[in-house]
Amino acid sequence: QLQLVESGGGLVQPGGSLRLSCAASGFTLDYLTIGWFRQAPGKEREGVACISSSGGRLNYADSVKGRFTISRDNAKNTVYLQMNSLKPEDTAVYYCAASGFTTVQNMCVKEAYNYWGQGTQVTVSS
Repeated sequence: QLQLVESGGGLVQPGGSLRLSCAASGFTLDYLTIGWFRQAPGKEREGVACISSSGGRLNYADSVKGRFTISRDNAKNTVYLQMNSLKPEDTAVYYCAASGFTTVQNMCVKEAYNYWGQGTQVTVSS
């Protein structure tokens, strides 16, 4: 069974940090572009950070540049999202997704992704 499983979410105070993990089972992430997306209540799901199969191309939403870092460890079949300087507006359900069909133009566009995890809640609040 093909699965992506996110972990590492939780409640954190503004200015704090979290590291999310996305582990794959049933398939290898080696040749896939991986993206982290988030969806806040009443809002569209948006791309946060995406990484190419080689790790050589990264794409970040403007709202998280300089605060979030995406990385991958293909040996562990896992992708990470390090989130620092968290703000209340980062509160959302965070999803990881995998795609074998992205281009430079759609690298962080949700419609380009065909495998999705169930999501992990991140809440930033004092």
